[in-house]
Amino acid sequence: MKVLITGGAGYIGTVLTKHLVQYPEIDEIVIYDNLSRKNSNLFLGDRLPNAEKVELVVGDILDLRKLNKILSDVDVVFHLAARVSTPFANVDADFHEQVNHWGTSELVSAVEESNVEKFIFTSSTSVYGASDGLIDENQEPNPKTFYGISKYRGEEHVKRLQKKRNALILRCANVYGYSRSMRFDAVINRFMFDANFTNRIQIHGNGKQNRAFVHVNVLIRALIGCLLNDVPSGIYNVVDKNLQILDIVDILKEIYPTLEFIFVNQHLELRQMQVDRNSVLRNYIDFENTFSLKDELLEFKERFSF
Repeated sequence: MKVLITGGAGYIGTVLTKHLVQYPEIDEIVIYDNLSRKNSNLFLGDRLPNAEKVELVVGDILDLRKLNKILSDVDVVFHLAARVSTPFANVDADFHEQVNHWGTSELVSAVEESNVEKFIFTSSTSVYGASDGLIDENQEPNPKTFYGISKYRGEEHVKRLQKKRNALILRCANVYGYSRSMRFDAVINRFMFDANFTNRIQIHGNGKQNRAFVHVNVLIRALIGCLLNDVPSGIYNVVDKNLQILDIVDILKEIYPTLEFIFVNQHLELRQMQVDRNSVLRNYIDFENTFSLKDELLEFKERFSF
């Protein structure tokens, strides 16, 4: 089986690659990435097991000619490439549209002309916007940010494939946890960095807002489960836990007892989102998390060099 991972050198793609090379079913992995984040961590450090399976192709998601060429003998596509800008998801609308919307459109067009059998797209729970109740896959999307809007428009192109191929749309919660190619703009990752190195974190709003989260390793299990199992085409939420920001702060205070925290715009009540973790996807694969948030963050802490 030959697998293509767009954005494969990024935060999620680096962890996915590390796991995929260990599966005998996978003969070849193509990392397709424009390296725009200037992150070279996938290529350094300990050598991957079965490293001969992995190939890097430097290319842009908007380059239809190159996509057509590289997809000629690919069996499965993981589409991870995206413009992600948490917490500034409501700036730079054109860039979000180019990558998340039109980039996905170009990739889908190339897949339609190929022999790709399965297409797995990592969308976002941001497409739901906000809700006071518990959200499931039946919730009508109502994105509130440029990021959420662009991901939802990208989904519309993937839906075209569902009439012809096995095409899965995974709406992922806010991803956190260690990766060699770290992102420190997501809330839990940012908190961990600041707590470890400055002993102070900033909380936007009153901290009572709820968010849906998924650990990167749990997401990887879901992605690989979708690859290796018969999961019908459709839209699935990938959520591990729902947390209030102040709940995260309480765990951090246990790990860093002298931690200081300050509120920014404390008078603001920021938007709420809680997503039902009992996704329809769990009917087909198991991606249950057996670790507590504290255990995960303690493991994360051990990854810091000092």
